[in-house]
Amino acid sequence: MSVEQSFRNARIVLADEVVTGSLKIENGMIAAVDFGPSQAGEDFDGDFVVPGLVELHTDHLEGHFAPRPGVRWNAVAAVQAHDAQIATSGITTVFDCLRMGSEEDGGGFAPGEMRVLADALEFAGREGRLRAEHFIHLRCEVSSADVLAAFDQFRNDDRVRLASLMDHAPGQRQFQTMGQYTLYYKTKRGLSDEAFQRYVALRMEQSQRYSAPHRQAIAAHCNATGVTLASHDDATLDHVGEAIGQGVRLAEFPTSIEAARASHEAGMSVLMGAPNIVRGGSHSGNIAAKDLAREGILDVLSSDYIPFSLLHAAFQLSAEVETISLPKAIAMVTSTPARTVGLADRGSIEPGKRADLVRVRFDDGVPVVREVWREGARVA
Repeated sequence: MSVEQSFRNARIVLADEVVTGSLKIENGMIAAVDFGPSQAGEDFDGDFVVPGLVELHTDHLEGHFAPRPGVRWNAVAAVQAHDAQIATSGITTVFDCLRMGSEEDGGGFAPGEMRVLADALEFAGREGRLRAEHFIHLRCEVSSADVLAAFDQFRNDDRVRLASLMDHAPGQRQFQTMGQYTLYYKTKRGLSDEAFQRYVALRMEQSQRYSAPHRQAIAAHCNATGVTLASHDDATLDHVGEAIGQGVRLAEFPTSIEAARASHEAGMSVLMGAPNIVRGGSHSGNIAAKDLAREGILDVLSSDYIPFSLLHAAFQLSAEVETISLPKAIAMVTSTPARTVGLADRGSIEPGKRADLVRVRFDDGVPVVREVWREGARVA
């Protein structure tokens, strides 16, 4: 039985323009986009309609699973709570980050806990408990001794569509100076000077020993199986050259304009955090995402740790950067991330695409999500 829906009097954000008109949905797909007035369908009262947002990098699920140090929440309940906040933020496709590789100081998650979360995601999806569509993004700490053991648990998981190659050892990439590294790994964890120096020496030694072979092994598997590969915190042209050689398609959080520009010119999608846009700068002291936008070398936004920041940043970017129109900003959170990971069926409002849609009211600098549909079914 055919299911039809119609929406009218909407400001529809298309690939290159915003038009006032109506939408027709049939069986979960966009059937028609019509310009001008219409008497048929639900009246959107001039609200914006944008494609469902596509989120490639969010660590938000971890906070629901481990809400306090030493506390582990029911994994399925954690997944559902995370999913509810994702969907009500306008995100209809999400790549949930799961960390691969343990921390030598005993922090973080125990071996096997990421597999528990992945199994909870699979169960919740199979049972129809989820509003958004969830895929898995493996965040691979290549300098960790056990990263390949963790990665092996996901080699045959077809929900894994993205993997990032990370090295958070001090003195390079995200932590080129010791100031921020000291804040992250000494001050916040309450380490003594002696314990911190031991930790720094260990992390640097591990990076030298493991990073190159682990990076190569994970990249080879992803290239052979069609998993999109991302680099992380590239800072130099050498880093970018390494990423190009490994088949990287997504450059996450480059820490210099030089690296961002080289990645963009090489055809990679350059990703930066939406909180960076909303806050006006990086919380770790690296480059401002808005500067990359002004230079024309920002391609994708990620909510990272605040789901609602994805939509908020897109509207803010279009309002504050003269060269970024609303369609261009919305593309950074819809069509470009979808294209980067090979999801050709979503990310834009046009006939034949999935009816993943978000109704948005934009007043006083902060957008309001009023309704969300995934494949034509209202989910928020």
